[in-house]
Amino acid sequence: MPVLRVAVAFVSGILVGAAMRPMVFARSVPRGEPLRTACPACGAVLLPSAGGTLQLVRGRCAACRERIPAAPGVSEVLTAVVFASLAASGMTGWTAAAHYWLAACGTALVMIDVAAHRLPDVLTLPASVGTLVLLASAAVAGEPGSLTRALTAAAALGGVYLLLVAGGMGMGDVKLAPAVGALLGWHSWSAVILGTFVGFALAAVFSVVLLATRRATRKDHVAFGPFVLGGALAVSTLLSG
Repeated sequence: MPVLRVAVAFVSGILVGAAMRPMVFARSVPRGEPLRTACPACGAVLLPSAGGTLQLVRGRCAACRERIPAAPGVSEVLTAVVFASLAASGMTGWTAAAHYWLAACGTALVMIDVAAHRLPDVLTLPASVGTLVLLASAAVAGEPGSLTRALTAAAALGGVYLLLVAGGMGMGDVKLAPAVGALLGWHSWSAVILGTFVGFALAAVFSVVLLATRRATRKDHVAFGPFVLGGALAVSTLLSG
C-alpha cells in the first residue's frame, strides 16, 4: 500500500536522521579544526560514548542542560520528509536504493554545509561511490536507465565543477558532483542539464533574497551543497515516479 510505504519511509528517515546526528555535530566545524566531541557550553565530553550520542539526539547536554546543535528534530524531520517524498514517488528497486542512499548522506551534508560551509570527504566520497554501486546493481537487475550515461555524467559534472573552483566553487561540491551527475545521468542528458540548472537557479534566488533583505552581502558565501542536492533529488525523483 502506498500509504504504508510512505509511513515506513518516514519512520526510517527519523531513525537515519537520528543516526546521522553525531556526525553532523562532530563535523559542523570550520575546515582545519579538530572534530567537535564535547558540549560547546560546558565542555562535557559527548562523543564517542553512547550516552553522549543519546544526549545529541535529545538535543540537550545532561551536564549543563544547554541546547546542543543542531536543533532538536531537524536532522530527523529533514531526513524523514525526504524519505517519505521518495517513497511517495513510487520508485522501487536498486534505483530507489540509490536515491535513499544519496538522501541519507545528503541531509547530513546539507546540515554541515549550512553550519560550517563545508562538505566533508567522509560523506561526499561514500555518497558518490554508494550511488554508483547501487546504480550498477540497478543496471544488472535490468531496471530502466543507463549506467554508461550515469558514469559519463558523473565524470562530466565533476569536471565542470572543478573548472568552477577558480570562481569560488568549493572542492566539497566537486567531490559531491559525481553522485549528483550519476543519479541524473541514469535518466537522460536532459535530466543532467535540468537538475544542474535547478540547483544553480535555487542558489541564485536564495542569494538574491538574502541580498535584498540585507541578511548577507556580496562578500558572504552561500552554502551551495543544499541546492545541488535538492535540485538533483527533486528532478530525479520526478523522473522516476
